[in-house]
Amino acid sequence: MEVLYKVTASIRKQAIVDIATRKAASDGSGTECSIVDIYGEDVFNIKTMKEYLSNDVYKKLLATIQKGTTLDPGIADSVANAMKRWAISKGASHYTHWFQPLTGSTAEKHDSFIEPDKNGGVVLDFSGKNLIQGEPDASSFPSGGLRVTFEARGYTAWDPTSPAFIKRGNNGATLCIPTAFCSYTGEALDKKTPLLRSIQAISIQAKRVLDCFGENVGNRVVTTLGAEQEYFLVDKTLYMARPDLMQTGRTLFGNVSPKHQQLDDHYFGSIKSRVIDFMTDVDQQLWKLGIPAKTRHNEVAPAQFELAAVFEELNLSVDHNMLIMETLQQVAERHNFVCLLHEKPFAGVNGSGKHNNWSLSIPGRNLLDPGTNPHENAVFLTFLCAVIKAVDKHADLMRASVACAGNDHRLGANEAPPAIISIFLGEQLTDVIEQIERGGAKSAKSGGSMAIGVDALPVLPRDATDRNRTSPFAFTGNKFEFRAVGSTQSCAGPNIVINTIVAEALDDIATELEKCSDKTRNKTLQKILQKIIKDHKRVIFNGDNYNADWTEEAKKRGLPNLTTTPVALKAMTSAKAKKLFKKYKVFSSTELLSRYEVFSEGYDMTIVIEGRLTLDMAKTTILPIAIAYQKELVSNLLKIKQVGIEAGVNELTAMLEEAGGLIADLCNSNTALEKAVASESSTDIITAMNKTRSAVDALEMIVDDAAWPLPKYGEMLFLY
Repeated sequence: MEVLYKVTASIRKQAIVDIATRKAASDGSGTECSIVDIYGEDVFNIKTMKEYLSNDVYKKLLATIQKGTTLDPGIADSVANAMKRWAISKGASHYTHWFQPLTGSTAEKHDSFIEPDKNGGVVLDFSGKNLIQGEPDASSFPSGGLRVTFEARGYTAWDPTSPAFIKRGNNGATLCIPTAFCSYTGEALDKKTPLLRSIQAISIQAKRVLDCFGENVGNRVVTTLGAEQEYFLVDKTLYMARPDLMQTGRTLFGNVSPKHQQLDDHYFGSIKSRVIDFMTDVDQQLWKLGIPAKTRHNEVAPAQFELAAVFEELNLSVDHNMLIMETLQQVAERHNFVCLLHEKPFAGVNGSGKHNNWSLSIPGRNLLDPGTNPHENAVFLTFLCAVIKAVDKHADLMRASVACAGNDHRLGANEAPPAIISIFLGEQLTDVIEQIERGGAKSAKSGGSMAIGVDALPVLPRDATDRNRTSPFAFTGNKFEFRAVGSTQSCAGPNIVINTIVAEALDDIATELEKCSDKTRNKTLQKILQKIIKDHKRVIFNGDNYNADWTEEAKKRGLPNLTTTPVALKAMTSAKAKKLFKKYKVFSSTELLSRYEVFSEGYDMTIVIEGRLTLDMAKTTILPIAIAYQKELVSNLLKIKQVGIEAGVNELTAMLEEAGGLIADLCNSNTALEKAVASESSTDIITAMNKTRSAVDALEMIVDDAAWPLPKYGEMLFLY
């Protein structure tokens, strides 16, 4: 008993000592590198292309990047040679096709530039063929049946619209080339390919609508994204003492500490020096990669933080967000942190999301900017109504796009939008569309100004609309913020859905407008928008999405409430979904079904892994400590009785009975969990896991703190 207590105590206590005595990673000088000097230095960007490429090759490649023209295969060798020379000058010895398979992370296979010569030496070579096409093993990645074990061939294809970059290690560097990933038979096996297809689809339909207004916008309409990334930082020594964090990314056991986020004192609070050192390092690494990291701050929960980047073209922004997640985790290691990206690493406190700020633009103009007079802005109102129609018609697909095991812990909790998809427009735009529904918009509410009441402070202009942080899909000035995206998730999936459903709505509008003459177009447009609002206004909700009354109200409106991943993912198998994605050439029916299979299997495997680990930790880590505690209580009780002391006997007896009851509960729940894991039933596993956690968390509250084997919430959330 004593030995067991000493061993378990040493794990936590030594971790705390290590944190308390650790020296600062920096010298505290407070200096940073010049942003202008380092920004984009590890990116084969337009400036670098112009320096390394001939003028003719540069112009052809630039046309592909900026205008979407088909890549001239004749320039591949020249571009590859220039890329190689630049990469070698940066210290790179290898190159890789960097792609995004259906695992949810990125993948890479490194090849060196060397080719042996006839004299026992080597030359450095990188051909146009090496640049354009690679061949990873397609059967080793999730494919949902698109590939089987004996059909291994797959291809990566260079995406010239996302620039190559250098990824650095301690002893070298690698040239990374963003690519799409497809099978031998041409199906998309990744997230980039359908994203690019969806970008093309919405661009085509948006151009048709704009043509009806007499606006010639050139080659394409650009979809933009600004992604916000939330995360937790935990000291590495504490993390290493939590098998659940290491293997699942979240705590399977643990009571929320007496103080956590109740006082709201962490949100936007002063950033601790160790964390600001980490953030500074992260920013500098991102800036070198040409990623416009803009905002950093403390989030709601202790040890939780956020990083946001400036808006970029959607495809590039998705790539950059994947690099942001990688960089956060890699830099954390250097600062003796571990970066947790799981949606809910700690029960009872704020979870982490990834706010997906989506918009459409043409050169010099955001199509979702209402301007000073939104009621007079026909183009804006048309695109706004297209979004309303799209979200209402395909709310189930939007919910499916953010469905995963981690996000099930977050959606609907107090810090995240519920699983019911609705739109927040605010007072001004709601008033405008209500006028349209009645026959035409003639005015728009203005925000006015705010007098703060202190002479020295300026009078502030008031926005026409407040914000609603409880809404899953909120209009926030000139964009829609999809707040339901999980912090671990790629932004590709949600934006594939948004692009495609809005493309369909724009297609419907354009088809009607194209039938009209110039004289009748305005009246026809009014009728189209009026009908859209009447048919789809049920999806607009400006109130508190967390209020229980909204669930009942949404049910009356006929809005879907898909509360779990297995239920939500079924939307991907519907005839409606297959028809939609096939029509706009984003997914074939086979590709769509493959995603359903991959995501469903991923969910099930996640739950099984969590169930097995819960069982393992409960039986081999928690139960022995609980029994040892029970044994100590019995020993103390017997000793007191032997010497004839009556004081404390009843109290010790009660403690012993409580411990015995919880140990019995734990043993029973372990038995149920063992059966559930054997059956691999996700529903049964979750039910049994919750019962096991309940027993363990109750034991944590009574077992001697010195003996408890796992770092507690109060340590992990505050010791950094």
